[in-house]
Amino acid sequence: MTWVKICGMTNLEDALVAVEAGADAVGFVFYEKSPRCVTVEVAREIVGKLPERVEKIGVFVAPDADPLDVLLEAGLTGTQAYISAEGVAGSSPGKRAKAIGGDCLPPHFRSLMAFPMSFFGGDVSQVEQMLAGFADSRRKLPEDVAIPDGFLDTFLLDSGNLRQPGGTGHPFDWKKARGLAEGVRKEGLKLVVAGGLTPENVGEAIEILRPWGVDVVSGVEARPGKKDAEKVRAFVKAVREMDRKSV
Repeated sequence: MTWVKICGMTNLEDALVAVEAGADAVGFVFYEKSPRCVTVEVAREIVGKLPERVEKIGVFVAPDADPLDVLLEAGLTGTQAYISAEGVAGSSPGKRAKAIGGDCLPPHFRSLMAFPMSFFGGDVSQVEQMLAGFADSRRKLPEDVAIPDGFLDTFLLDSGNLRQPGGTGHPFDWKKARGLAEGVRKEGLKLVVAGGLTPENVGEAIEILRPWGVDVVSGVEARPGKKDAEKVRAFVKAVREMDRKSV
């Protein structure tokens, strides 16, 4: 089934609605410029009341809070790091290696590397090199390191640009991203599509790009930071209907 993440959680009520609707993951934004930004304390309180089966992903944009520190403090199970004009959040390999070597990460830790579609432009060779390097990062880890499930194998494609990496509420051109989506699959990586998804258009995005997962924020909101329960349910339902069609 398609992995579904409902992002931008700011309160327990919305998180429980997502869980009840059948979402696989919920997301917490730790980007100070976002209207959905939460503190570690708020995230920790919500996370503590959610089922273990649901993934809890922290969203980061450089140079804000260190993802690994927040993950451990809030009890999250994964991170989603955006590339931006300042770099990539949590890009220090030393910190990651230390955390993994110390068995500090959750057993099913998921590490999503997120990029705005505009980052790639029309340079196909650049895209291919980046994807190959991303896949090699996992294979080149020391043999004695226990690699958690989901580590360095999930690639998220969003709308936006390096100044506003995500959260635009507008979709990118899915048809132009077909080659990129195929490249992700070719490298054995998982593709998650985000950016402007709604209950009405998520089926089309899935049909065109055949992603491993989808991620939604504004498309299921009543207002920034507050979810619309009916839209959340409709979004998950639309995804599951596409899953049934593909069987």
